[in-house]
Amino acid sequence: MDAARAVMERAVPALREKPRMLALEAMEQEGGRDVFETKSEGGVLTVRGSSGVALCRGFYDFVKANGMGMTDWENSRMVWPESLPAVSARKVVSPFRYRYMFNEVTYGYSMPYWTWERWQREIDWMALHGINMPLALVANEAIATRVWRQMGLTQAEIDEFYVGPAHLPWQRMGNIVNHDGALSDAWHADQVALQHKILERMKSLGMHPVCPAFSGFVPKGMKRVHPEVAGSLTQPVWNAGFGPSKRTHFLSPDQPLFQEIGTRFMTEWQKEFGRNTFHRADSFNEMPLPVAADDPRAKEILAKLGEEVYSSLSKANPEAVWVMQGWMFGYQRNIWNHETLEALLSKVPDDRMLLLDLATDYNADFWKNGMNWDVFKGFCRKGWIYCVVPNMGGKGAMTGNLEHYANGHVKALESANRGKLLGMGMAGEGIETNGIVTELFLDAAWRDHPVPLDSLIADYCRARYGAYPDSIRDSWQSFRKTVYGSLCDHPYFNWQQAPGSRGGWAPLLNEEFLKGISRFVHTQGLEDSPLFRQDCIELTAHYLGARMAQAKKAALEALDEQDAVRARGCMKEFRRLALECDSLLERHPTWRLENWIALARSHGSTKVVQDAYEENARRIVTLWGPPVNDYAAKVWSGLIRDYYLPRFERYVEGRLEGSNPDLPSWEEAWVHSTTLSPASPVQDVVAACRAAVDRAVPLPDALTKGAAGEVVGNWSPAEISTDWKEISWPLAPGDLKRMKGVRFIYTTGDHALDIKDVEIVGDGAVIAADRHEGRAGSPSLKSMYTFDIPAEANANNGCEIRARVRGNGGSRSNGKVEMIVR
Repeated sequence: MDAARAVMERAVPALREKPRMLALEAMEQEGGRDVFETKSEGGVLTVRGSSGVALCRGFYDFVKANGMGMTDWENSRMVWPESLPAVSARKVVSPFRYRYMFNEVTYGYSMPYWTWERWQREIDWMALHGINMPLALVANEAIATRVWRQMGLTQAEIDEFYVGPAHLPWQRMGNIVNHDGALSDAWHADQVALQHKILERMKSLGMHPVCPAFSGFVPKGMKRVHPEVAGSLTQPVWNAGFGPSKRTHFLSPDQPLFQEIGTRFMTEWQKEFGRNTFHRADSFNEMPLPVAADDPRAKEILAKLGEEVYSSLSKANPEAVWVMQGWMFGYQRNIWNHETLEALLSKVPDDRMLLLDLATDYNADFWKNGMNWDVFKGFCRKGWIYCVVPNMGGKGAMTGNLEHYANGHVKALESANRGKLLGMGMAGEGIETNGIVTELFLDAAWRDHPVPLDSLIADYCRARYGAYPDSIRDSWQSFRKTVYGSLCDHPYFNWQQAPGSRGGWAPLLNEEFLKGISRFVHTQGLEDSPLFRQDCIELTAHYLGARMAQAKKAALEALDEQDAVRARGCMKEFRRLALECDSLLERHPTWRLENWIALARSHGSTKVVQDAYEENARRIVTLWGPPVNDYAAKVWSGLIRDYYLPRFERYVEGRLEGSNPDLPSWEEAWVHSTTLSPASPVQDVVAACRAAVDRAVPLPDALTKGAAGEVVGNWSPAEISTDWKEISWPLAPGDLKRMKGVRFIYTTGDHALDIKDVEIVGDGAVIAADRHEGRAGSPSLKSMYTFDIPAEANANNGCEIRARVRGNGGSRSNGKVEMIVR
C-alpha cells in the first residue's frame, strides 16, 4: 500500500496535500491474475487492487479514462481537480499473469548509464502502466567478476572479456567481447548498490524481476585455468565485421565446468541480492546452432544443452524459472523449427521455463512468416509471453501497425495453439519513443477483446492533451495511412546513415504524412499542454527530417552530374533545416545528446573515467562497430548539429573537390571528443514549430532536376585505384524484400570502372552473389548484377552491397549504383 501510494503521489503531487481524496484497499487475484477496481464517490477515489502494480494501474486507468492526464517517460500532463466527479465502480481483470518490459539491448540503447533517480522514475512509470515483470540485469558483471576471480582468472583476462557499459547487452548474449573499454571495481560497486535499490523497489510493488543467469560465455583466460576444456570452447560468429579478438568463447552446457560456473553465479547472486524466481539465460540469440540440424545426434545434443542450462539454475535455486528471449524463433527460421525447439526444451520441466515470443509484430507485419505460436505448436507446453519489438536501436522515427499493437494479442488469446500463454510484453530495443505504440499496447494487456482503433486514438488524445479537436483527428487519419499503418524494420532518415547512402524510410515520408503534421502543430487551444508541446517538437523534427532527406538525395544527384552549383544549393537548404531541427529538439525533455552524455559522465569519479564513459556513450549512438554503425539513428539535438550535419558537409565538399576526406578518422575523433557546440534553443516551442513547418517547403525544381532511379550509392576517384579493391554501399534492411539486382552507372571522368564479385551481405554473411565481370563506362558492358535473395533473408545488424572494383587505366571515375526492384 505504501509503495503504491508513493508512486501515485510522485505522479500527482497534489495528492500529498490531499491524501484523503485517495483510498487504497487490497483484493484477491482472480485465477492467478491481477485485478483492480476503481470508484469515485463523495469526493474520494477508492482503488482496490491485488498487488501494488494493480493498484497503480487502477489509479492510472481512472486518471486516463476521465481525461485527467497521461504520463510519458520524462514528461506528463496530470490535472487533478479540486473535487472528483462521481464515477461508478469499474472492475478490470488482466487476461495475463505477467506484463513484461524491456529487451536485452534496451540496456545498451537507452539504459546503460541510468542513475537511481532515473530508475525510480522508470519503476514508477512501469507500475502505472501495469508492468509486473521487468528485466533487471544491473550488476550482472559484478557478480560474474566475483566468479571469475574465484576461479583464478587474472584481472587482465577479465578486462579482455568485458566491453564498455553501453555494449554490455551483446557481451551478455555472447555476441562480442573486448570492445570499447573494460569495467572497474568502482563501476561494479556502483551497480551493486543500484541493483539493491532497483530490486527492493520492484518487489515492494509486487513485481517479478527477471534477473541474470550464466549463459555459457567465458573469458578466453578460461583456457589457461581449465586446459581440459580448451578444445570444447567455440567462437560463434555474430557479425563477421568483428574479428576473432572480439568474439566470445562459448562453453558448451554439456561440460561439467558449465555447471560449476552456473551454480557459482547463482550462489553469488543470491548471496548478494537474495532469492529470485525468474532468471534469463540467452545462449543462442542470433547465433548458429551448436550442432547441425540434420546431424543424427542433433536432438540428443540439443536436449542435453537445454537440460544443463536449466540445471545450472536449479542446483542453486530449485524454484528458479529459466527465461529465454525468442527473437531467433522468427528471425532464424532456417535453423529454428518445432523439432529443434522441442529438443532443446524436452528435459526442462514445463513449469520451469518461460519463453519470450519477442517479435509478434515482425511475424505479422514485416517478415510475414506466420505466428510463432503456430509454427512452434504452442511452444512445446512451456509458458510463454506474447511480445512486440516496436523499436530497433531506440530510433526516434515513427512507425508501427497500430492495429496490431492495440488488438493483435486477441488472436493469440483465441488461438488453438495458445498453449500456456502467461503474459504480454513490450520488448523494444529502446524506449522514450513512439509513445502511442507503448500506451495502446500496455492498455491492451488489461483486456481480452478488440476495441476499434478510432475510439482508442480518441481516448489517447483526450488523456494526453485534454481535448480531441478535428485537426488532431484529421492528423491521425494521415498518420494511420502512412507511418502508423505498417511496421518499418529500421525507420531512419537517409542523413543518419553513411554520407553516400540513399536508402532509408522514404516511402512513408510522403506529402500525406507531412500534411498531417502541419494540421497537428497548427491546432489551436492546446498550447498549454506539456505533452502537446512535446509532440509538436517530435512531429516537426520528422517534418524537417523528411525535407532534409529530400535535400540530401537532391545533393547526391547533383554530385552524380558534377553540378557544383546545384549541390551547394541543396546543401545550403540541408544546413538550414538541420540547424532548425536541432534548435527545436533542444526543448525536448529526452531527445538531446547533452542528456545522454550527462548520464554517462555521472558515473565517473575522475575526469579520465568520465571521458571514457562519454566516449562509450557517443560510440553506441554513432559508430558502434562494423557493420552496425549508425544503427541507433537517434533524432537528437547535438547529434544533428555536431555529427550528422558536419559529416555530410565534409563528404559533399570532398566529392566536389575530388579529394578524399578521411571520414572514418573524423568520426572516431568525434567519438573521442568531450565537447558540444553551443545550443540555440527556441523560446516559444509551438510558435517555432509552426513557423518551421511553414518554411520547410519542397526544394525548388531548379535543385531537384536530378537523375531518376533508386540510387543507393556512388563511387569517386577518392575510392578507386588501378588495383582490385573491395568497396561497399549500405542498404536499408527492408530493401532485401524488393531487390532483384543492382546496376553500375558511369557518370563522369576519364576511366571506366571494372567490376566483379558483387555480393549482398547481411549481418556480415553473404546472402546472394553475382560474380561475373562487368564494366561501367562508355560503353558499359554487363554492368547489371542480379540476385536470387532467399525469402527468409534478414539483416537486422547491417546490410550492404559489396563489390570488387578497379579503375580501367586510372582512378578518375565517377558513378552511381542503382537498385533494381521487383
